[in-house]
Amino acid sequence: MDKISSERRSWTMARVKGRDTRPEKTVRSLLHAMGHRFRIQRTDLPGKPDIVLSRRKIVIFVHGCFWHRHPGCRRATTPASNMAYWNQKFARTVIRDAKNRELLEAVGWRVFVAWECELKNLAALRERLSGFLEQATPAAHDKT
Repeated sequence: MDKISSERRSWTMARVKGRDTRPEKTVRSLLHAMGHRFRIQRTDLPGKPDIVLSRRKIVIFVHGCFWHRHPGCRRATTPASNMAYWNQKFARTVIRDAKNRELLEAVGWRVFVAWECELKNLAALRERLSGFLEQATPAAHDKT
């Protein structure tokens, strides 16, 4: 049984942001500090990626651990009330994420996922992101 009324729960859930969240802004700030330019929320791409580096054909998703079920993360909990509903909802989200990643990769985009919990250690996230971006350097920019 839920500890608060369904009206209050509805009000609370309606305030969960879908874009321009603090984690997204943090990753965008980090990318900008690294010297990268990007677009946000490209609606013409599968999954409407949070950040898009078009020249490099890279998309970045900033996933909340709770909503996107970060494997092994303590934030990926399941509410005790109405567990069947939540399990279905989470399963649909995970399936949708996998499908979007598959569609993007099929048309040549590289996909990077930054998890909300990774923002606790920005130096490690920066290192992981930097390594990913170095791997994705287009051949046209190579000086051989």
